[in-house]
Amino acid sequence: MGERIVVVGGGQAACQLVDSLRREGFERDIVLVSEEPHLPYQRPPLSKQFLAGELDESRLFMRKADYYEKQRIETRLGLRAVRLDRDRQSVELADGSQISFTGLALTTGARARPLAVPGAGLDGVFYLRNIADVRAIRERMGRARRVVIIGGGFIGLEVAAVARKLGKEVCVLEFQNRLMPRATAPFLSDYYYSLHTRHGVDIRTGTAVDAIEKLDAGLCVRCADGANHLADLIVVGVGVIPNIELARDAGLACDDGIRVDEFARTDDPRIVAAGDCTSHPNVLLARRLRLESVHNAMEQAKSAAATLCGKRLAYAQIPWFWSDQFDAKLQMVGLSQEHDQYVLRGSAESGKFSIFYYRGGELIAVDSINSPKDHLQARKLLTARISPSPEQAADVEFDLKSLL
Repeated sequence: MGERIVVVGGGQAACQLVDSLRREGFERDIVLVSEEPHLPYQRPPLSKQFLAGELDESRLFMRKADYYEKQRIETRLGLRAVRLDRDRQSVELADGSQISFTGLALTTGARARPLAVPGAGLDGVFYLRNIADVRAIRERMGRARRVVIIGGGFIGLEVAAVARKLGKEVCVLEFQNRLMPRATAPFLSDYYYSLHTRHGVDIRTGTAVDAIEKLDAGLCVRCADGANHLADLIVVGVGVIPNIELARDAGLACDDGIRVDEFARTDDPRIVAAGDCTSHPNVLLARRLRLESVHNAMEQAKSAAATLCGKRLAYAQIPWFWSDQFDAKLQMVGLSQEHDQYVLRGSAESGKFSIFYYRGGELIAVDSINSPKDHLQARKLLTARISPSPEQAADVEFDLKSLL
């Protein structure tokens, strides 16, 4: 068998990985296997512009079909990888075929976490994770008057913003006592609560869903507090589950993701992994973590490709994320969860501000609303481990660039 690298997955990490393999000089066989019938595409627009009908489906794809042809990348689409045989160095697909490999990259991503209540499988209850999901939601949205979103995280709130702009009655039910509790600090949760309510979204925090029932009038979401919410369309966004089964069943180390090192290596030297499915050590954050972000997927894929080509490219970067809701563009860099102090740069009332988070006097994260300049400077500061004083960060007249 000649050299062959197999890439399992169809997201942005997969596309970046095959591209980086060619850029690193790998000239032999590359096979990309994806469970979806599509070539790799961007997922962030799914809950934003694509759901709103503002982005044509063709623009989701990172590369056109002729790119894969020119780069001699074989694509096996609409086929799920069901078993990994490390001894024989082969991947078995759902149609029974097997692909041998000398190097393997797992970019299996994550799937939507199911809602564990009676009625969660009723017609009219949707999850949003792929193109097919959005097509189905858009079709139902056109006929819906009342939309209930279960989950007040990024996906839920982005869908709520789109539905409200389309003129729908929208209610968001969040189990925790504030919005986006996993990703943001309380100040930002309060800001988004005000933002959505100003636009007419009914937000219910601290609300547990007990069941979903089918009524003549449509669907009914029954909550633990006794409230009932009628809906023509329900979208569930209660988190994701990393797709680790292929790796785990083959004996690779997994916890909250496939465990890799800073070079994207699993505990099998022939196998790398990248993207939402991985748990990796971040030396800049001094912890092991799993990230759900485009930045992580793309940069980790570059390290994985380098490793498969016998090179060393450590992945050590500060994570960043974004979300678009109504007229607020949120850009986040770093992780704010363990902060003990924060300062505001600008004013929330103006709709243009940044929050600088500190732990022990050290800057650890910055969240920016409609302030791209602050975001770019914050990324450079955090990467260089330079901390402006809280007084400097709060002073809009102070030039953060002067610290670099």
